[in-house]
Amino acid sequence: MRQRWEPIHTAKVFVETNFRHCRGALLAGSVVRGQETATSDLDIVVFDETLMSSYRESMIFYGWPVEVFVYNLSSYKGFFEKDRKAAKPSMPRMVSEGIILKDSGIMESIQQEAKALLEAGPEAWSTDTIRTKRYFITDVLDDLRGSDDRKERLFCVNTLSDLVSEFILRTEQKWIGSSKWVIRSLEAHDHELAVRFVEAFEHFYRTDETEHIIEFVESVLEPYGGRLFDGFSIGKAEAERTKEKH
Repeated sequence: MRQRWEPIHTAKVFVETNFRHCRGALLAGSVVRGQETATSDLDIVVFDETLMSSYRESMIFYGWPVEVFVYNLSSYKGFFEKDRKAAKPSMPRMVSEGIILKDSGIMESIQQEAKALLEAGPEAWSTDTIRTKRYFITDVLDDLRGSDDRKERLFCVNTLSDLVSEFILRTEQKWIGSSKWVIRSLEAHDHELAVRFVEAFEHFYRTDETEHIIEFVESVLEPYGGRLFDGFSIGKAEAERTKEKH
């Protein structure tokens, strides 16, 4: 078992060993943010103009788990756009915060592109989208209130966690995340609200009582019109237009 080197040195050796002719590379992730844990890996982004397409690969290098994301000088733009549309900017975030390991004069402009995307935020939700999201959150709330089965309630609560965190952030035109980035995104948006969110859900997991979650979710929906069931429809207008044409 090889002894672990310091992360930046390891990343530089990794790039020199595996991507000697690349145009640029950077180290990102938790080790750059000072949030590394015993299971953290090295997230390395490589720009290689000789490649026809992008790829991602995982490996162990001198004791470090390495996730390497490899792009040519145009393919990364497609991943930026995909992340922007999903409102989960994992790749732009990695590029914007990364420590440059190698640069042939391209990295400053690529990092500026990533930073500009992050600062602009995701596209704003339309009124129709907010209305639709209210309906589906209401639907799960009703399932939660009506269930007397612990197993069912557990999955209803888990679903609500995803739907409500998304609703909070996207109605404010903020980026969302997955896994640990859910709470990180909530805390970055509104620390006090994030605390209330966690307390409400933790109360259920400890006690199996749903009242705190229901009250919290309803407080999130209230500024946008509250729960929604009566009068909601999807596709009716288009169906009626099609009917008129025939």
